[in-house]
Amino acid sequence: MSSRSEQLFDAAQRVIPGGVNSPVRAFNAVGGSPPFISRGVGSHVIDVDGRKYIDYVGSWGPLILGHAHPLVVEAIQQAVTQGTSFGAPTESETTLAEMIIAAIPSIEMVRLVSSGTEACMSALRLARAYTARDKIIKFDGCYHGHADGLLVKSGSGAATFGVPDSAGVPSGYAAETLVARYNDEASVETLFKANPGMVAAVIVEPIAGNMGVVPPREGFLKALRELTRTHGALLIFDEVISGFRASPGGAQRLYDVSPDLTCLGKVVGGGMPIGAYGGPAKIMEWVSPLGPAYQAGTLAGNPVAVAAGIATLMELTSGQMHKRIENVASVLEAGYRGIIDEVSRPLFFSRVGSIMTLFFSEGPVTDYDSAVRSDKEVFADYFHGMLDRGVYLPPSQFEAMFVSAAHTTEDVERTLEAARDTMKNL
Repeated sequence: MSSRSEQLFDAAQRVIPGGVNSPVRAFNAVGGSPPFISRGVGSHVIDVDGRKYIDYVGSWGPLILGHAHPLVVEAIQQAVTQGTSFGAPTESETTLAEMIIAAIPSIEMVRLVSSGTEACMSALRLARAYTARDKIIKFDGCYHGHADGLLVKSGSGAATFGVPDSAGVPSGYAAETLVARYNDEASVETLFKANPGMVAAVIVEPIAGNMGVVPPREGFLKALRELTRTHGALLIFDEVISGFRASPGGAQRLYDVSPDLTCLGKVVGGGMPIGAYGGPAKIMEWVSPLGPAYQAGTLAGNPVAVAAGIATLMELTSGQMHKRIENVASVLEAGYRGIIDEVSRPLFFSRVGSIMTLFFSEGPVTDYDSAVRSDKEVFADYFHGMLDRGVYLPPSQFEAMFVSAAHTTEDVERTLEAARDTMKNL
């Protein structure tokens, strides 16, 4: 007899493309049917069949406090009783904006939007308006949302399915996107020289998280900062994943590099749909209604999402929350490294703060080419072995595991026990 999740997946596939509303959820990269989640509590999710899992997906990063954190739930409940959307300014929007500006070193003004994709798309439009140039440079394996001009050699879902580009993207859009090699500033300089005075911006995940977790090589981000200044282009950090995770001030504070524009999402909404982009006032004042770069959204600054974001950031920036999460993540990393030493198979573990990836390949993994050498078939076996043992991992070799404040020492011990047992049975 099929499980309730399998029955729901069959029903979903009749009315939703692939049965999912975001491709990686379909489990195509690992095979099988996805569990349908009914609820989440702290560090765990429970599916419709009653199975409980230690969760390292965390809604793909936003749930840094864990599922259904009481303060976040209370904030959402209070906000929704006042109304779900107004399409008009609210006081809470300013509060969240002030919190973001206080935390992120390079931001003086910020515009709230509804998703990370929208944040990146809007930041690039602003960069083009500000510089009066058309071309952008991105990096092979870095994903910045599904806007047309960015689906060129992207990571994440595209890497998962082996499709570096998307059908339906006009060739003219793709032609304005130049692709460099992550952790290779020389490849960026080559593109600048080949396109003199034409590049509006370089957009980068300062900590790559969509080809698996790949940290920047020492000096790489600083080199990008110098190259963009030299060539009159803007530097855009896509901190949708790393913002408020890599450190309270994001990757830019961790690595002491100040971009011109920063894109945020995930954590700043506490599990609700939200995004943001910001930078110095002299650039942000080019955004409509002050300037000619148009961007709008009916649900931008949605009061319920903003309330969840405020509650999350208040809790995250109080006390030693980041230190606590780092301690748990470091114990998990040490345990995985111990397992790697025990088993006779090529494995490479990469972590920055609370985001990490176990690559089924020999290291080091420093860019997209080295990431895709991973054995996806063995990863799929590992994934299902962990799922059977009550650990819910991202269903793709090219995604990040996320540790939250809700994960406990017991969670880590159970995870490592499951990993060790799974490795022995691969």
